[in-house]
Amino acid sequence: MAHESLKKRIWEANLAIVKANLVCLTWGNASGVDRKAGVMGIKPSGVPYAELKPEDIVMLSLETGAVVEGKGKPSSDTPTHLELYRAFPGIGGVVHTHSFSATCFAQARMDLPCLGTTHADHFRGTIPVTRVMNNDEIRSEYELNTGKVIVECFNTRGIDANEVPGVLVANHGPFAWGSTVEKAVENAIVLEAVANMQIHTYQLNRDAEAISATLLDKHFLRKHGPGAYYGQK
Repeated sequence: MAHESLKKRIWEANLAIVKANLVCLTWGNASGVDRKAGVMGIKPSGVPYAELKPEDIVMLSLETGAVVEGKGKPSSDTPTHLELYRAFPGIGGVVHTHSFSATCFAQARMDLPCLGTTHADHFRGTIPVTRVMNNDEIRSEYELNTGKVIVECFNTRGIDANEVPGVLVANHGPFAWGSTVEKAVENAIVLEAVANMQIHTYQLNRDAEAISATLLDKHFLRKHGPGAYYGQK
């Protein structure tokens, strides 16, 4: 079976987002990419996680979106994932969920500004919410246009997708990504955690202010910068 290792990692990532309580029913998916091979793998549409097996992961051409391996129909969110991989060449995995707190912010059409160091350790600044999609975008190629409004959001606001590896799609929910599918899962977990923290922070102080740029950069760069020193070598 071709792409066996990647399929297994994507399968494990899909199970991981369930274990992390980011998914109810089948409301979510994880994908991974092998850029050298020019393929993306993603969960098949509507398959219960308890029944999912590595061989069920559907492989598609990164360039054309055509299925190259797998019997099932790929996730309905496949065009969104493909658009993100094409627009953000530094990413190797994408996770989409309807996790509770992050989805609340998406439905409220609210950004997630960085209020503390937990957020800063993983996202270098505000996690943005996209603009609302118009009727034509919804009626025609909805999933592809979901990806396009995410990319538009980052380009318009000058956000580096490698430094802010997540977004809130207005009235929909969160997407997160990373250099690998495992990192994408980690970032999806953190996105939900900081959204939950922010809800409680705003309950205590609705006027809570964003972290200083100095403290933000200190925490982000000590983990992700060229001179990163957090963790073991």
